Amino acid sequence: MESRKKYHLSPSFLCCIVVFCIHWQSSLAGDCPADGRTWVPFGQRCYHFVHGEENKIKSYTFDKAKTLCQGFELVTIQSAEENDFIINYSPEVWKGNVSVWLGMYFDTDSDDMKWFGEEAVSFTNWEDSSGPSDLAPMDTCVTMNSKTAKWENVSCLDALENGVICETAQKAAEEGKRKPSAVLSALVILSVVAIMGISAVIWFLHQRHSFGSTIFTAFEYHPPFRAPGADQSCLVEAEETDSMP
Repeated sequence: MESRKKYHLSPSFLCCIVVFCIHWQSSLAGDCPADGRTWVPFGQRCYHFVHGEENKIKSYTFDKAKTLCQGFELVTIQSAEENDFIINYSPEVWKGNVSVWLGMYFDTDSDDMKWFGEEAVSFTNWEDSSGPSDLAPMDTCVTMNSKTAKWENVSCLDALENGVICETAQKAAEEGKRKPSAVLSALVILSVVAIMGISAVIWFLHQRHSFGSTIFTAFEYHPPFRAPGADQSCLVEAEETDSMP
């Protein structure tokens, strides 16, 4: 009996498909600058926590802190989640309490504080509920305490703070490619689910077919013995008589 080759999708093959889809989707996503520094992604932004020389905490003026970012801006905080992210990650870089410079300045045109990049200040976490300050408007900068997560006004010219975080938006991984939309992500997931579902059906049908073949092979059909009829008996006797000498 000719042997039949079995073809079915193995679990390892399915895993390869899933890994390929995840890798393909992540290749379309944004990434952080590759300039030799350590950048930490969060949301759609990237953050570089300046360690200082020999991992020792240094003190920097506001202008020096901006220079350390090398073309990028000081950190701006747009939400409570972003504020919490910075507080939670800071112990990975600095030991002890650190006052972090924020990329905020006083805008004389609007008489209000603004983020670098001209974004409006939509989230705040002031230590003293933004009470009155004795600083001149042009000399008003903001720092964040790494322990309490609270903000306070300090002098842009005289204050020396020991925390610097640079920030930038994630860039496209490849020129001309957009980040995957929610619809594209859903299609990728549905494709993986569909492939796994079809594979499961093929495996089930193959197993059922193999099980049925085994049953029929074990119980082969043998037709019952039947005695020849009267006409067939006469023919047999005539053939035997003719064959006798």
